[in-house]
Amino acid sequence: MAVPQRRTSKTRRDKRRTHFKLAVPGMVKCDQCGELKLSHRVCKVCGTYKSREIIKQ
Repeated sequence: MAVPQRRTSKTRRDKRRTHFKLAVPGMVKCDQCGELKLSHRVCKVCGTYKSREIIKQ
C-alpha cells in the first residue's frame, strides 16, 4: 500500500484545492423583458425564447 513519506505542505494542498469550487451558471438578459435567465432556456417571466413566444401569457 502506498504511504506518503512526507507531510503535504499547506501551499501544495491549497494549490490543489483552488480548482475545487462551484461554477456560477451562465446568466444572460432576456431580449424581451430584460430579466436575468439561464442561457438557452425559456424566460420564466415573459415566456419567450429567441424572440419567439413559447408560453402563452
